[in-house]
Amino acid sequence: MLEDVGRELVDSAFQVHTALGPGLMESAYEACLHHELSQRGLVVERQKALPVMYKGLQLDAGYRLDLLIEGQVVVELKAV
Repeated sequence: MLEDVGRELVDSAFQVHTALGPGLMESAYEACLHHELSQRGLVVERQKALPVMYKGLQLDAGYRLDLLIEGQVVVELKAV
């Protein structure tokens, strides 16, 4: 299952980059990749909060995952 998610992710990222090309903001790629993955039947969460655990204390340190696919794969997008 995890390998299948990885294959779908790589193919989806390629499709998005081919369609949009370089030079856009990360948020544009994120929205399109979310759409592409969702169209393939995957459960994808955008901007998922990730608390930090410190000495048994849960801290909301403002961490956000760009995409979380099927509750297993974390995607952090970078556009340069």
